[in-house]
Amino acid sequence: MTDTSETRSTDGAEGRAEPTVLHRVMRFLPLVAPVLLWALPCWVLLHTGQRWPEPVAWGGTALFALGLVGMPLAMARGHGRRQQDRAAVVGDSLLGAVWVLFTWSVLLGALLRLALFAAGVGDGQTRARIVTWAVLGVSAVLLAWGYAEARRLPRVRRLDVRLPRLGAGLDGTRVVLITDTHYGPLDRADWSARVCETVNTLEADLVCHTGDIADGTAERRRAQAAPLGTVQATRARVYVTGNHEYYSEAQGWVDLMDELGWEPLRNRHVLLERGGDTLVVAGVDDVTAESSGLAGHRAHLAGALEGADPDLPVLLLAHQPKFVDRAAAGGVDLQLSGHTHGGQIWPFHHLVKLDQPALAGLSRHGERTLLYTSRGTGFWGPPFRVFAPSEITLLVLRSPERSTSP
Repeated sequence: MTDTSETRSTDGAEGRAEPTVLHRVMRFLPLVAPVLLWALPCWVLLHTGQRWPEPVAWGGTALFALGLVGMPLAMARGHGRRQQDRAAVVGDSLLGAVWVLFTWSVLLGALLRLALFAAGVGDGQTRARIVTWAVLGVSAVLLAWGYAEARRLPRVRRLDVRLPRLGAGLDGTRVVLITDTHYGPLDRADWSARVCETVNTLEADLVCHTGDIADGTAERRRAQAAPLGTVQATRARVYVTGNHEYYSEAQGWVDLMDELGWEPLRNRHVLLERGGDTLVVAGVDDVTAESSGLAGHRAHLAGALEGADPDLPVLLLAHQPKFVDRAAAGGVDLQLSGHTHGGQIWPFHHLVKLDQPALAGLSRHGERTLLYTSRGTGFWGPPFRVFAPSEITLLVLRSPERSTSP
């Protein structure tokens, strides 16, 4: 692997991220969302005809009110200036739990009530109580399953990716992608070590990490990230920043990954040579980098590809899938991204689609460019994954002229 370009530090329009519909909506969510998330399930489960005994009705309402007040306070203490990990775990867990409860209060509550009415089951109170127990039961099962899914060792997802410009000597090149490990308030050092052990069983030529390593500074999360230093690849280990690095001293993470033996591709590229053919492996900073105010950080595709032979195939690392528009315009063959978590907790999937062109898997953009979006290796915030399993991805690159290489 040979380095052929340097990081570009000049500012420019290419690194600026335009506000999206989701970003505009998100501005108002901190004011409205907590009230809706807690008030609607409270109303559906306790006050829509159930006629619970007063101690049950008032006690349940008090619990929801406590959640409404306690969740923002815990998240502020956990993710604000104090950075208290225990408070963050409490706040994040409450957020995940109430999101699931809210979702199924709306969906299952309305559908089941209508079905029971149409079937003539019981009176209004009976139907209301059936809805309450059904919503609570489904939510409890999904949260237990979602917690187990979030904390488990990710499954390995394998797929062949055919690149028309890939030389025959590169056929069979094994690229392993991990992303969005999000080391954070829950200590996952053991989980991190097991992820790296799994990666090492895949006999990768190239291992990529497309950002969002952790929530917190490199100094604070070093123990959880340290196993990344054990990852093995026959050619190289490469890394690009995600948006969460820019919430917690991004340069510290770049320096730590370099210390651990990974090659930070900050708007630059390296060459992967195999069987007499060459692949350009490029990387860009996250699209939020320029707005972070950190000198020299921005997403600059032209800088990443400067000096590269335009006839060579290009594999690009970019944290967010929405960078693919620029990648397609720049002639990139394959972009690897993360960021979406596959939605993490359904139906948040649909909100992610407002912001990103792809949720998960392989998609085509323009005539040449393929995008692979990982559902992520870890999880952010709420320790739950519902209908969005984590993954370690093995992509086997295929040439149109298949060689005999393994």
